[in-house]
Amino acid sequence: MKIVDAQIHLWHQGLPTNPAHRQITSWSAEDCLKEMDAGGVDAALIHPPGWDPNSGAIAEAAATKYPDRFAILGNFPPEKPESRDLIAGWKNRPGMLGLRWAFTQPHQQSWMTDGTMDWIWPACEKAGIPIALMASNFLPQVQGVAERHPGLKLIIDHFGRARGGQDDAAFSNIAEVAALAKFPNVALKATGGAGESSQPYPYGNIHKHVRQLYDAYGPNRFFWGTDITRMPASWKQCVTMFTEELPWLKGNDLELVMGRGLCNWLGWKLPGV
Repeated sequence: MKIVDAQIHLWHQGLPTNPAHRQITSWSAEDCLKEMDAGGVDAALIHPPGWDPNSGAIAEAAATKYPDRFAILGNFPPEKPESRDLIAGWKNRPGMLGLRWAFTQPHQQSWMTDGTMDWIWPACEKAGIPIALMASNFLPQVQGVAERHPGLKLIIDHFGRARGGQDDAAFSNIAEVAALAKFPNVALKATGGAGESSQPYPYGNIHKHVRQLYDAYGPNRFFWGTDITRMPASWKQCVTMFTEELPWLKGNDLELVMGRGLCNWLGWKLPGV
């Protein structure tokens, strides 16, 4: 079974702006691969972080050097007119499979409601570019996009969790997140689970929420991952939480959740998947 992490970050300068991430100034592809190998992770999807202005180039260099280990969901400033010219050749960039926006900076938090993102949806639908969104604050807007653009593949980050919460509070919006599963073009990243629980491994108090969202989205649209530099656990524990501690998840469904479903959704042609 191929184990593919749906979200990691690489960077070479600057401290992460989220204090929950490791407060180090560099985490390279080689640093990452060492931990991936120790944790039994075959490949990982890079999301260039905003705190390093060169993180996009770092991601492309990693995907070029290690094409069987890394791919990318990149980004660009959607408010700049010149960004529109990037769509046509976006998936020709090294390792690039799609786009992702997190809306973490103050000036970005109105983008989903003030029209800044409006041109993105039809352009990416036409170009066949999937988009991931840290969208827990914008679930009604995601519904609208999914309805208007059925050919656009969307991914909601981190279980769609309510930001700033933990344990049950992190899943206080679970009904709204689960409801979006009715749209076949919406998938969910099951990323960061260890960080949503205040309990020790295997974080049993959130398993009921994981199951509810899995039941909503099914194995083809429910993608395991970590955001590892934010996790209070080793990569191995993040893997075995799903492969050993969820008795209802097994067989072909487990293989889909642990990597094959993500690769199918994004068109990531990894060897052995």
